[in-house]
Amino acid sequence: MEEFIGHLNDFLWGPWMIYGCLAVGLLFSILTRFVQVRLFKDMVGQIFKGKKSDAGVSSFQALAIALSGRVGTGNIAGTATAIAFGGPGAVFWMWMIAFIGASSAFIESTLAQIYKVKDRGQYRGGPAYYIEKGIGLKWYGIVFAIAALVAMSLLMPGIQSNSIAIGMENAFGLERWITGAAIVIILGIIILGGVKRIATVAQYVVPFMAIAYMIMAVIIIGMNITELPGVIKLIFSSAFGFDSTFGGMIGAAIAWGVKRGIYSNEAGQGTGPHAAAAAEVSHPVKQGLVQAFSVYIDTLLVCSATAFMILFTGMYNVQLDSGDGEFVVENLPGVEAGPGYTQAAIDLAMPGVGIGAGFVAIALFFFAFTTIMAYYYMAETNVAYLLKGNAEKVGIMVLKIVILVTAFLGTIREAGLAWALGDVGLGLMVWLNLIAILIIAKPALIALKDYEAQRKAGIDPVFDPTKLGIKNADFWVEYNENLKKK
Repeated sequence: MEEFIGHLNDFLWGPWMIYGCLAVGLLFSILTRFVQVRLFKDMVGQIFKGKKSDAGVSSFQALAIALSGRVGTGNIAGTATAIAFGGPGAVFWMWMIAFIGASSAFIESTLAQIYKVKDRGQYRGGPAYYIEKGIGLKWYGIVFAIAALVAMSLLMPGIQSNSIAIGMENAFGLERWITGAAIVIILGIIILGGVKRIATVAQYVVPFMAIAYMIMAVIIIGMNITELPGVIKLIFSSAFGFDSTFGGMIGAAIAWGVKRGIYSNEAGQGTGPHAAAAAEVSHPVKQGLVQAFSVYIDTLLVCSATAFMILFTGMYNVQLDSGDGEFVVENLPGVEAGPGYTQAAIDLAMPGVGIGAGFVAIALFFFAFTTIMAYYYMAETNVAYLLKGNAEKVGIMVLKIVILVTAFLGTIREAGLAWALGDVGLGLMVWLNLIAILIIAKPALIALKDYEAQRKAGIDPVFDPTKLGIKNADFWVEYNENLKKK
């Protein structure tokens, strides 16, 4: 089983995927004239402007849901893994995929808003919806929905719960099944309340957890500020193979940096659009910009915080990704790549305090738990796409049971297998979504041009797909007709 999963991962994450993600992000950056730089002020400004409604959540709540999915174990364990197998240079390539990937996040999230629907009183949308409406291929939409449902409910939650369990076991000696039971109880209470309860929990928990983690990182960086030039030099020299220790690892640095970067920030993966579609906004580009900014928060802030804590203190190993167990650097003998690096870094920076294990375990709990919560919401959206009427209600109830069971099993599963399964799920979604947004990027580009024209004219942008020649944006046609009646 593990051998099969390994071969499948090698296929899904071959060089064509790694460099393909970089190429797609660069293409969208060029086509949007680097919207992630030009409209940075708008990205920040739109976060707090959208208001929630009976059918939709606010822009900030949609951002919080998306960040719940983005800011997870990938920011702690994933960053450590990237350094462990790609060297310090992998951090640069995580930054690079975040910068150019922000344009991919903009395109997919804008498309999600353009082609969203109102289903049973709430907004829904995402890749399955824009594939069907934008490309006109219902079967393709179904394939993505099934892949996303399998990934979000069966393959990926286990990574998050596994990291929580390992962190709690290392810090407090809790048996993994106890942690698993606690996750199931709390998650069950939240998901029973639907998208509104998920949004409410996310808007309070996500900012708190990110700020607390960043404060710890700033303290450690401040205590080691004289090391900053050396660490920056190490990251850049390793990224391009110029460092004497990591000179032969440029390929691994790119591969692990891009793979773990995509896993963490989810740009182009097709997960962020689910939350983007739920927002109540007057123009799709508004939420596209907000979701692009969430990529920056995830990777340029939170992942960088983890990387700097690890690299400043030297608490990491670097192992050749060849399967023979050869270490290039071994500063933590016997410590598995993951949360242990960050725990050791905090303990070294604050000797005698002994808070590293506990702090990272608690941070992991919040990061990973909210990600499982977001996975449920995304999976539910795809159930709603695939099933209608009573079948949808039954499907959602089955989904709740499945994701609770999967989350529990993840706590007692081996970490290596959990990550391998998660990579399979992620790889399937990235392949399907990237091909789709390459085909149907034009409506998003038209919407961007329209948004900028209205902003230049001093107007608060509103979206009229009929005027722009964008077809099958049925929600917006009906929305505008209702506004005219009022």
